[in-house]
Amino acid sequence: MLDTATRRWRAALFVFMLVSGVGMASWVARTPAVRDALGVSTGGMGVVLFGLSTGSMAGVLVSGPLVRRYGGRSVMWAGAAVLTAGLAVVAGGSAEALAGGVFVGLALFGSGLGLAEVAVNIEGAAVERRIGRPVLPVLHGCFSLGTVVGALLGLALTAVRFPVGAHLLAVAGLTAAATVWAVRAVPAGTGRETAPEPDAAPKDRLAALRVWRDGRLVLIGAIVLVMAFTEGAANDWLPLLMVDGHGVSATAGSLTYTAFAVAMTAGRFAGGPFLERFGRAAVVRTSAVVAAAGVALVVFSPSPLVAGAAVVLWGLGASLGFPVSISAAGDDPRGAAARVSAVATAGYLAFLVGPPSLGFLADHVGLRPTMGVVLALLVVAALLAPALRPRVRPAAPEPSPQAGPEAARLLDDGVGRP
Repeated sequence: MLDTATRRWRAALFVFMLVSGVGMASWVARTPAVRDALGVSTGGMGVVLFGLSTGSMAGVLVSGPLVRRYGGRSVMWAGAAVLTAGLAVVAGGSAEALAGGVFVGLALFGSGLGLAEVAVNIEGAAVERRIGRPVLPVLHGCFSLGTVVGALLGLALTAVRFPVGAHLLAVAGLTAAATVWAVRAVPAGTGRETAPEPDAAPKDRLAALRVWRDGRLVLIGAIVLVMAFTEGAANDWLPLLMVDGHGVSATAGSLTYTAFAVAMTAGRFAGGPFLERFGRAAVVRTSAVVAAAGVALVVFSPSPLVAGAAVVLWGLGASLGFPVSISAAGDDPRGAAARVSAVATAGYLAFLVGPPSLGFLADHVGLRPTMGVVLALLVVAALLAPALRPRVRPAAPEPSPQAGPEAARLLDDGVGRP
């Protein structure tokens, strides 16, 4: 049995990720309507999406150092405030058809999400070590569940032509209320390190870069980059891919994204037993192959129905790569904040280069052929999957004082067999 404090800690992280997913999917599901309201081309929409990418990257770059200085909870507070403000600005920009306003709002939303998500992953890795059971796949599953809720809401509101601005403003209010409750339940100090002496500050700044001397961490970062790129390509472009690439309606495009989000959610909530039985490397290798099959069918199938069904494979295959890699980076509690932050940064690189690069390429060759880039990267991820095996058996989990024998059980490979 988990003690009450640890149970509340874990539940708070789950709620935070759930409402973050609702916010993200609410935006994604309405991208065709926003594109039409702004009157921009596909390439122009890529520029607008660049606000989300740059904001996310800025947030994730500073999140790790801030967690090491102030602790995860403080950074989650800051992230929640900024992402909520960003959603409100996006709502206003959409309502007034101001591309610049939407860009700024997305930059704020991305900054808050980047700040908070690195902190949440560090917190989740700490909970995982404490209880000795997989937490990060379910944690990211809550984000995916939020995207399902947000996508269904977006689908319904798209069908009835509900104003985008009012929709996103209501989501901003929901996000603010839920995150205030969640962050209050997170204990202070997770990931915080002793402040260095003033003359040691340059060395402290370099310490964040020294983690990349670890060759295994470099490979894990590459896997995260690919899997985040694969997920982000769907998050940013899937509705438009189905509308422009396969000629379906905007409602059908939102429905297709909903199917992708449902598949992502199912894969993350169901992944724990597979990880315990087969280990990280085998699961992520298989996931990359399944995702590649889904992307290939979306790109090459002439049938919109087949392409729409194939996004289920795309979602299932992309579901576990990011959380499992973060879990691998955080195996050792010593320096876990720096390593998790570094790997998450690699993942957010995909959000930085993905939307604009895919959009610009799509202006020349179309969205369907552009997704061949995702297909090629998934082959790379499958080849790199053995890097997720630990070099040595990880240390025993960190049981809480009130935890029973179950909490002290050691899991091979952090979450299963190597």
